Amino acid sequence: MHCITVTNLAKIQKRCDVALIDVRTPVEYREVHAQKARNFPLDSLDPAAVVAQCGSGEHPLYIICQSGGRSSKATQKFLDAGIQNVVNVEGGTKAWVAADLPVNRGKKAIALERQVRIAAGSLTLLGAVLGYFVSSYFIALSGFIGAGLIFSGITDTCGMGMLISKMPWNQCSTETTSCSVPK
Repeated sequence: MHCITVTNLAKIQKRCDVALIDVRTPVEYREVHAQKARNFPLDSLDPAAVVAQCGSGEHPLYIICQSGGRSSKATQKFLDAGIQNVVNVEGGTKAWVAADLPVNRGKKAIALERQVRIAAGSLTLLGAVLGYFVSSYFIALSGFIGAGLIFSGITDTCGMGMLISKMPWNQCSTETTSCSVPK
């Protein structure tokens, strides 16, 4: 897998137009993204469709996310689809912002990672409280969440994150920059 730093990508971007693909959720993208980045969320990423919309395959596609994890998965998805000219942007949007490179900013939102921590902590606490006051069987809820966190850490996938990313408050209208509940 080919990788590039945000500063090297910015130098290339000054010389020529590049296809920069942001694979974060629409809400994360709306909050802040590198200028000229286009949003193709990882959970619905179709490598062939991205190539059809963003490039001929002659020039590389640069893949960026929040910090590098999702863009690595997206890059691998392209490679698995037989698209070899893809480059993972190391450090992601966090590194882009930290390097003071040009960004577009929109409405502030709670990051998906924070939403997962809030949900996991709430469910764990709920299981413990219900287990103490109602029935010891509710302790299984805390155990289930703990097992899910261990699985997430080992596999670098997060079922709760994928579920939360589909919630109405994490959806944005494609016609506007505002989020809305799908009708």
